[in-house]
Amino acid sequence: MYPKYGDIKTDWPNLAAQTMVSREPNMNLKGKWEYEDGLMLNGVYAIYEATGKKQYLQYIQDNLDRFINDQGQIKGYHREEFNLDHINNGKAVLDLYEETHLEKYKIAADTLYDQLLHQPKTDSGIFWHKQIYPYQVWLDGLYMGSVFYARYQKLFGIQDNLDDVVKQFLGAYDVTYDAKTGLCFHAYDEKRQQFWANKDTGHSPHFWTRSIGWFVMAMVDVLEYLPEDLTGRAEILANLKALLNALRKVADPQTSLWYQITDEGGRPMNYLESSGSLMILNAIAKALRKGYLTETDWGTFLDTAYPNALAQFISIDRHQYVNVNKIAHVGGLGGPDQRDGSFAYYMSEPIVTNDHKGVGPFLMLCNEMKQRLD
Repeated sequence: MYPKYGDIKTDWPNLAAQTMVSREPNMNLKGKWEYEDGLMLNGVYAIYEATGKKQYLQYIQDNLDRFINDQGQIKGYHREEFNLDHINNGKAVLDLYEETHLEKYKIAADTLYDQLLHQPKTDSGIFWHKQIYPYQVWLDGLYMGSVFYARYQKLFGIQDNLDDVVKQFLGAYDVTYDAKTGLCFHAYDEKRQQFWANKDTGHSPHFWTRSIGWFVMAMVDVLEYLPEDLTGRAEILANLKALLNALRKVADPQTSLWYQITDEGGRPMNYLESSGSLMILNAIAKALRKGYLTETDWGTFLDTAYPNALAQFISIDRHQYVNVNKIAHVGGLGGPDQRDGSFAYYMSEPIVTNDHKGVGPFLMLCNEMKQRLD
């Protein structure tokens, strides 16, 4: 890493969390209920748990209280959209409920859980990504909706829908899996009607690293909320290991990081992308800590990749604020902009700094690595 910015011994968790508190006291100036904010808050919460610094917990509560009123209603949330993205912030809501036991957070979490009980599904039983994306499964959705789905049930002692959680994870893997590479495609159209979908397989055209990052983080997270003897849990773990092994085969050999289009690192215009790379490394680090992966198999890879991630993606400015760079701003399919999932499309999206889709996984990863290296 460039010496000006520190190294693996730098106290990245406190530096990065303090950056959020100081630079972004209001996490969303637009007042919108957006999934990436929950991702960032989950990272801050992980650092709070590790450090015990109440300032970080207060930051989470201050920001969520801008959206959740005393009656538990969520500003900017519209159930009728059946948008899995809108569930993701529910994990931060559950964090606050566990810390405070305030009823308004329970009511807000109940509202989000109820959406999942009525979420439209494909004919094979997998959640639609959104009402406006019928019969479509996107890898992102597992992180957005199904981890909360499992955690809510564990927290409140519900067993009714744990089998459905497993079905979401195994079903999404099956319909997006590519036997040739072992990777998972960004999305799948069950009806083969979308212009971006392969008419034979229903797959979108490319592997997108951040979508796979969402998926592997989701698999690692959900395992701790599922009983060890639950049918299908072992298969989720096996899929996680298989997908990580496939990712390792296409990682950049110089840095052990990943390109925007996962398996085309040598293609002109493709670039090392931070959010997806940080997500995958966070999944590996947490899986090692939880014992889902072995040090023999993954320890050296992670310890090589982490300093390279710092060097490629992280900088510190004159205010001692941490910047997460080289983030693909968005990546989607269809919609009003008619996004076609082509290589040209993924290269055309802006590359930005400090979007919460990159900040969140960095907070999580640096927290994992701080504990690992101490």
